[in-house]
Amino acid sequence: MRPSLILLAALSLPAFAAEKTGAEVYESTCQECHGSGKDKAPVFGDTKRWGKLVREGLNDLVPSALAGIRKMPAKGGNPALSDAEVARAVIYMANAGGGRFSEPTEADLARWRQKADKRKKK
Repeated sequence: MRPSLILLAALSLPAFAAEKTGAEVYESTCQECHGSGKDKAPVFGDTKRWGKLVREGLNDLVPSALAGIRKMPAKGGNPALSDAEVARAVIYMANAGGGRFSEPTEADLARWRQKADKRKKK
């Protein structure tokens, strides 16, 4: 293998390996507020509070998490997270609150990013 291809492969591998699960993002970023209800955040596992949000659906929840809503900053205050990681964390929390959502598709992520960008402009 040519040295340039080895370097390219080595640079790509850590980025792929760095993708976090919803549980990992929750533990590292979301738990501070959603673990305690800080600033009126819905508490993880609270089916009553999350039930309403689950009924609203991911097309509202994920763009809100990406752009920020009320006292929650964009991406929960962690700009290093990818849109997919944020979506996984939202799905993880929503499912713990009674949802039955699955892994987001690339089309989901593109739609949610577009909605989040529109919210930021308002």
